[in-house]
Amino acid sequence: MTEQSIESVPTLAPWAMRAEESRSRRHPEPPHPYRSVYARDRDRIIHSRAFRRLEAKTQVFTTRYSDHFRNRLTHTLEVAQIARTVASALGLNTELAEALALVHDIGHPPFGHAGERKLDELMRAHGGCFNHNLHALRIVEQFEQRYLDFPGLNLTFEVREGIIKHSRDYSAAEFPQLAEYLLDLRPPLEAQLIDPVDEIAYNTADIDDALEAELLDLAVLRKEVGFFGEAYTQVASAHPGAREKLIFTPRRIQRSCGGAESRA
Repeated sequence: MTEQSIESVPTLAPWAMRAEESRSRRHPEPPHPYRSVYARDRDRIIHSRAFRRLEAKTQVFTTRYSDHFRNRLTHTLEVAQIARTVASALGLNTELAEALALVHDIGHPPFGHAGERKLDELMRAHGGCFNHNLHALRIVEQFEQRYLDFPGLNLTFEVREGIIKHSRDYSAAEFPQLAEYLLDLRPPLEAQLIDPVDEIAYNTADIDDALEAELLDLAVLRKEVGFFGEAYTQVASAHPGAREKLIFTPRRIQRSCGGAESRA
């Protein structure tokens, strides 16, 4: 009897990364009876200590003024949702895209990018550096200790490659320790997808959180950003008496600017 996957994976496009074509794991493991290698990677990431720690790490705004601001964990979940949706629409491997989205920020320190810059400054005084992608690789390869037979999470090559290459390029001369990750080649499309869906998530959320923090003056924004003022007026006219925050909802503004509204 052939084992069946518990998840329905859409038919993959020719340009998608297939689980059976994976370069496998650093430490060989027998196949799982009903989960693909990328589904297992996703699950290992979700159950890791480093993933849980994202909850206490700042995205942009701290919880000092509101409990409703995104943190690094909720941002990661939003990126994963968008990544899976876009990957499915493009015929890509949704399990790989979701795993990469869930792990893409796992190496971030507290205090957002300011924390990363400070750590890098301190490390350079000792001849080193700090980069959240490189740190993410250290976390999944060494720091996570969950198995008797090997260190780390033993993720597939494609997820480890995506951690390194999803948002920037690395020179083999400058980073010889990364040579195994085919630095002269682009990663699978599922990895290339992560940076743009990350931008979609934070560009929308940061504005929403800035409004929650009362840092945005919508009257000034409407006056100084013409297309936004026009879109806001259209939405307000269609919903007289609506609360300002609901008129401002990014999906409504997007729709009035000509984009398709998504009711997440």
